[in-house]
Amino acid sequence: MPRAKNRVASRARRKKIMKLAKGYFGRRKNVWTVAKNAVEKAMVYSYRDRRNKKRTFRALWITRINAGARMHGMSYSQFMGAVKKNNIELNRKVLADLAMNHPEAFAAVVNQVK
Repeated sequence: MPRAKNRVASRARRKKIMKLAKGYFGRRKNVWTVAKNAVEKAMVYSYRDRRNKKRTFRALWITRINAGARMHGMSYSQFMGAVKKNNIELNRKVLADLAMNHPEAFAAVVNQVK
């Protein structure tokens, strides 16, 4: 007599992976071994890129602040140094938003630190 291998748990585990593979192209969506590898790789990418997203947004904010500061005759490093020296507690995200969407408010910040 064959031994029981807990088919219920095995099927549930596979079903969970196959659900994650839904929408993939070709055999990645319906062949267990291929789907498992594709989902594992996707999870690795998503974990990595949740961290990379923070880096890329910070770089975008710096670029926007730099562009705004240069319109007022300052470089990014001069501007941020002056912001810190004057104890203005606005982070890069807020400063970048001001530079892009509210140029008059950004100009007020620049005039305050000059």
